[in-house]
Amino acid sequence: MKRFIQGDSRTQLTLFPESLDDYVAECNPVRVIEVFVDGLDLGKLDFAGVEPEITGRPSYHPATLLKIYIYGYLNRIQSTRRLEVETQRNLELMWLTSRLMPDFKTIARFRKDNGKAIRSVCRQFIELCRQLDLFSQAIVAIDGSKFKAVNNRDKNFTRAKMERCKQQIEDSINRYLEALDTADQEEPTAAQARTVRLEEKIAALKKRLQELNELDVKMQAAPDKQLSLTDPDARSMNTRGTGIVGYNVQTTVNTKHHLIVAHEVTNVGNDRGQLSTMAKQARTAMGAQEITVIADRGYCKGEEILACHEAGITALVPKPLTSNNKAKGLFDKQDFRYVADRDEYHCPAGQVLIKRFTSIEQGKTLYTYWSSVCKVCPLKERCTTSTERRVKRWEHEAVLEAMQARLKDTPEAMLIRKQTVEHPFGTLKAGMGATHFQMKTLDHVSTEMSVHVLAYNLKRVMKILGVGPLVQAMNA
Repeated sequence: MKRFIQGDSRTQLTLFPESLDDYVAECNPVRVIEVFVDGLDLGKLDFAGVEPEITGRPSYHPATLLKIYIYGYLNRIQSTRRLEVETQRNLELMWLTSRLMPDFKTIARFRKDNGKAIRSVCRQFIELCRQLDLFSQAIVAIDGSKFKAVNNRDKNFTRAKMERCKQQIEDSINRYLEALDTADQEEPTAAQARTVRLEEKIAALKKRLQELNELDVKMQAAPDKQLSLTDPDARSMNTRGTGIVGYNVQTTVNTKHHLIVAHEVTNVGNDRGQLSTMAKQARTAMGAQEITVIADRGYCKGEEILACHEAGITALVPKPLTSNNKAKGLFDKQDFRYVADRDEYHCPAGQVLIKRFTSIEQGKTLYTYWSSVCKVCPLKERCTTSTERRVKRWEHEAVLEAMQARLKDTPEAMLIRKQTVEHPFGTLKAGMGATHFQMKTLDHVSTEMSVHVLAYNLKRVMKILGVGPLVQAMNA
């Protein structure tokens, strides 16, 4: 072993530092966890077990278990069994917990029983970031992403999937019945053995069909006609042409420091109804009077944009490109110019479309406009296949038009959105592993997501300020 770096002998006596604190550098992230958790009022946050019982076996203080979780998620260790092992061999965790080593059941029970309080801890760190003036720029981006649940796709059923499974079983049964008819033409011994195998397969398929019928009854009773057997709250969702069974996680990210200022876990597969809720949560978390929110086309819904407008929130959301007329090669609604002072539309042929009547569709008040000269218009073939081209206008359409005008004045908005809100999802999923969530049901999954978000924000702030300055700021 010449010409190589040599290690010390395992039998060599070594004088290790007498203090465990000597193993933890001043710039170690565990010092941030220590100061942050010790500064929390766990009783006010409604953690269970803050006041010990007078009788019985002494329990672990919630602060100790909370530190273990934050450290684990900060270092991609979500399993309670792995956390138990780390408390027994990891010097940083030994320092953080003062050499306490709770078992995995105690660690898991803490997370299960203190979900609401743990989610409050995530909000407390956002409050700390606000006090550190990290939200001076009141511009946020909103987006959603699908996260996998603890529920295999084979354990999830929709109406289409249920019908498909039943049809496949029925086809298999018919195929085996036909095979039974042909088995009689074989030698008696071989025919008997084959008949027994086929009858066993048919019986198993009939049993499976009966099970599916029972599951179908439960599925039809669900509000969204969907059933998940492992995690009852998980739902089948489309993502980039494929389907996963999981949850739709919404995040609102600050454009300056890319901190997640608000998040929410839902089991709704689309983003259309989330804009105003997430925007209001972000404004409250940042403590700002006025904020600007940027989102993609998936959030474009008139009622949501109106809610933001009424709340004093400036929204920048492009319209979806889903015009049926444009797909047919006809004039789109955007080709018709609205004249506000005269309350009329001008068509591409220069004709005037006047307001004819008012209607209510899906709770929205709509005004309908058309011209009486459409029948003799030379551009009619390029405009409509009906008697006249009718244009409908929502009573709050001016709010949407003002938003589109703001988008034209800020062409970089969508690039800012992409650079701000998409990479946190990649960072979170990389840390969570192949199966993103380890807990079941919406409430517990929300708790798990809050710890992931807290760990992400901790890393961001330590990167922005540094460990030492952050510790000093929290101690101030």
